[in-house]
This record gives sequence, structure tokens and C-alpha cells, in this order.
Amino acid sequence: MQDAILLAARQSEFILEMAGISKNFGPVQAIRDVNLVVRHGDIHAICGENGAGKSTLMNILSGVYPHGSHGGTIRFDGEERHFHSLRDSEKAGICIIHQELALAPLLSITENLFLGNEIARGGVIDWEEAHDRARTLLDRVGLTEDPRTPVGDLGIGKQQLVEIAKALAKDVRLMILDEPTASLNERDSDRLLELMLEFKAKGVTSIIISHKLNEIRRVADAVTIIRDGATVDVIDCADHEVDEDRIVTAMVGRELSDRYPARDPKIGEVRFAVKDWQVADPQHAGRDVIRNVSFNVRRGEIVGISGLMGAGRTELALSLFGRLHGKYVSGEVSLDGRVIDTPTVAKAIDSGLAYVTEDRKGAGLVLEESIARNTVLANLGKVSKWGFVVDAFAVFDTAAEYCRKMRTRSHDVLQKVGTLSGGNQQKVVLSKWLFTDPEVLILDEPTRGIDVGAKYEIYKIVNDFVAAGKCVVMISSEMPELLGTCDRIYVMNEGRFVGEFAGAEASQEKIMRAIQNNQSIGA
Repeated sequence: MQDAILLAARQSEFILEMAGISKNFGPVQAIRDVNLVVRHGDIHAICGENGAGKSTLMNILSGVYPHGSHGGTIRFDGEERHFHSLRDSEKAGICIIHQELALAPLLSITENLFLGNEIARGGVIDWEEAHDRARTLLDRVGLTEDPRTPVGDLGIGKQQLVEIAKALAKDVRLMILDEPTASLNERDSDRLLELMLEFKAKGVTSIIISHKLNEIRRVADAVTIIRDGATVDVIDCADHEVDEDRIVTAMVGRELSDRYPARDPKIGEVRFAVKDWQVADPQHAGRDVIRNVSFNVRRGEIVGISGLMGAGRTELALSLFGRLHGKYVSGEVSLDGRVIDTPTVAKAIDSGLAYVTEDRKGAGLVLEESIARNTVLANLGKVSKWGFVVDAFAVFDTAAEYCRKMRTRSHDVLQKVGTLSGGNQQKVVLSKWLFTDPEVLILDEPTRGIDVGAKYEIYKIVNDFVAAGKCVVMISSEMPELLGTCDRIYVMNEGRFVGEFAGAEASQEKIMRAIQNNQSIGA
């Protein structure tokens, strides 16, 4: 395989060749003898499971891990390069855009675009020229905002475009995008992919790391697949049509005949019900974020909530779980026919609810703490003596048991959660909430930013949960995920439920039609 990759490099015009790249973190080998060749003007996709080494490879390329801390050679534009810092790679024309955007929310767009590369005369920033250059860059990425606008006032999709404009300000020749659409809705994702194709037409080379195989099929000229820190396959899309099954098999090391594990649902009586739930916007008087929503979930059932970004799905989940969002107006929640009161997170947990946030890094985990501590965080009483002394041995044993059940990949349970891959972090979040022994599990974008293999394992965990007679509410922006896992799907738009479909009868077309019709329903 390695000889074939290097031979391909010698036979074609290429902007980048990484050969024999290896990197260790202490005794752990993150990547070993990885090869990557990228042609001029291509969009080159890199695929692999979480923890396969994709981001490590790109951090080596961009100088985050400096020359001397890794093995192998990097050739850029035909010359061997030794990047000792991010600034070194940027000077060469290589810019990396991480999944967690590196923007200062309180600074303006202009200030963010030229941060560290200010336009100055005699040591004084020339704001007029800076704003003019910012407008030119924003035009290139299709943004019409005033350059003086604080970045924090923009949605995540527009912030992503600001990051790309920031790269263009540095005369980028090779742009690296790490999971660029993971946090974007479908419209913003389409816009970003179209922008990549426009840059390609202008000669800009891109590397995209993505778990979304439909996006790879749409834009990639070549695909490199990495598994367990090594290159295992390379697909030239000019010679072969992108075969999703081939990519998945190479990623996980086995065939996944079905992306969603088989399940024989045993659905019983209604267990969880929400009636006439109404929540007001705390910042805008007279505006409701949730409008008279009613729905139910039966024993052993997975119920999905679909809708466009901004439809109110996350706001609904947060308002139900301890009223974390909005101002409660009216409505009731019941479990097994008994009305439950959930005005705080603690009471929601005591009532049998658990909520897995869409933001695992910002709200779901304490990244500087260990797997062990994160696992027990929502139910410390269960691992405490006399109600206030935490039993360290019980914490360790509990975390080890959940790591075993979840197949969480780590050195040990004392490893910091922030050092885990996205898929393994998500398993720790799930472990934390399953340890509270909930009856109703609310999942908000449960597989965002994780690979197909990790997704499959999480679906199996969810299936096991409902097989025990419990209930799941799943919010997802990926319609295939809802269609592949849910027994029923509610459709939400503008804070209301506008459609309901049995899983077997649902389709993307029906869901979109319900959104367009925007007719409120009851349950």
C-alpha cells in the first residue's frame, strides 16, 4: 500500500507529500508510518474512526506538533519542510481550521480576520484599510455582514465562513478543514461545500476531514482512509466512484452490512407524556419559543424529533430537563401516569429524566477531569459513604465497568476526558447519564461529529436501553439517522409540532413537506 501511494506521488503533480509519518505520546503510538499525497487543486478527504490519527496528522502538517517531535518527512511544493510552529506553516500557505473555531467572540469580524497580522502604519492600526480588506474577504466567502460586527453575534455557520475568510487573508494555498460541517445545519453545510468547490476552481487545494460520507462523495477528488494510526486505503475518485461501503469497511476493519443495528421493538403503554407545553423567550416579551407542544413516548420506544436548525428542538429538551431554557408558562409532564415536577436539574434527575447535550465538550463533560470523575458526576450519592464522602474505589470500579460496557477506548479510567476522541467522549457522556438509572433518556444530536463505527456502537447502547422497557427521545439533524433508528418521528417547526409519522412510513420528503405546510398538531 505504501509503495503504491509513493508511486502515485511521483507520477502526478502534487502540492503535498507526507511520507512515513509517526508520532508517539509517551508510550502510546498515535500514528505509525502514515503516507498522504495531495494533488494541486484537489479536494482531498481524510476518513477514519475517532482516534484513528487524522487530527494528529494534520497537527503535524500545520506545525502544532513541531518538527523533531515526530518521524517522517513533509514535502510541500516539492521542497522538504520543517514546520516548528503554526506560524511557519501559515507562512508557507497552509492554514488549518479546527472543528472548535479559534475566534474571539467579543472582537469584531475585522479584528478576528487580522488578529496577529494587523494592518498597521507606524505601529498604529489602519482601521479604514482593515475594514476595506475585511469587506473584500467577506465578499469572497459570501458574507454581507458589517466587518465591525462582533463575531459572537453571528451564527455558527457564519462563524465558520469567517474562519475561512481568515485563512484567505493569509494567502492560503492549502486549506485544512477538520469536520467543517459537524455543527452546521443542512443549508449552511451545502453553502460551505459549494464554497470549497469555488475555491477549487480558483486553484486552492483543500484537505477535508469528515465523517459525512455523502459530503465526501459530493466534493472529494481523492480519499485517504486511516485506521489505528496507519494508512489503509487510498481512493482516486477520478478512477473510481466513491464507494461508501468500501470506505466504511476500511475505516472500521470489518463490513457493516447495515449502518443501524437490527432491533425487534417491544413497544408497550405510554410511559412519558408532555401536554400543552409552552415556554416564553426570557429576553423578548410576548414571544414563545415553545408553543403548546404535546407528545408521548411508549415503553420500549425510540421517538425522534426532526426539524430545521432553530425549530426549537434543543430549547424543548432543555425546558423539560430542569427548565434550563426559557421561561415556563404552562403545561405538564407525566411519567407512568403520574405528573412529575422538573423545575430544576436535580428534580428532573430524581424524577427519572436524563439529558445528553449536543455540546459534549462545553456542557456535557469536564474536560480536565478523568473518565472516572465524569462518569459519576451526575450521581455522586451512589458512590458516597454517609452521604458526603466519595468512595474513590467505587468511582474507579463504576467507571471501569461502564468503559467495558461501552467499549470506551482509553489508557485507563484516570485518563483526562479532554484527551479522548469525540466518539469516546460521547460514550463517557452516555455513561454519566446511564449511571443515574433514568427511565427517559433525551438525546440531543447523539452522534454529531463521530465516525460510523462509533455511531453503530451508540445505536446498540440506545437499543439495549429501550429493550429494558425504558424510553428514548432522540433529536437529530441527520434525517437518515432518525429514519434508521426511530419507531416514531415528530416534526418540529417554529416552536410547534407540525407532523407525526410512524418510523416505517416516514421519509425525508414527508418530513420536509410537514415543515413547509407548518400546520400545528396535537398528540
